[in-house]
Amino acid sequence: MPRLLDDDEITAALGDLPGWEREDDALVRTAALPSFPAAIAVVDRVAAIAEERDHHPDIDIRWNTLTFRCSTHSAGGITRLDVELATSISQEIDAANS
Repeated sequence: MPRLLDDDEITAALGDLPGWEREDDALVRTAALPSFPAAIAVVDRVAAIAEERDHHPDIDIRWNTLTFRCSTHSAGGITRLDVELATSISQEIDAANS
């Protein structure tokens, strides 16, 4: 089982994750995309990444706005897996918004 990150490690990780914040035991980011199809395309790409890693975010879709929540449920909080997934999600959001 992955090791939970401590508060200092989470704070340091957030310094490298613009747009992300800590909400309880999860890393959370909300992002607006140019359109509904663009948002769904990001969800599709994130789904493929999550399947490959066997680590899945919670995703809320509201028209062109997506909210991603990364937490390692089996560990009860935030692990390195969540930081790595958040980094990949940010890359997909940035690519869709460029």
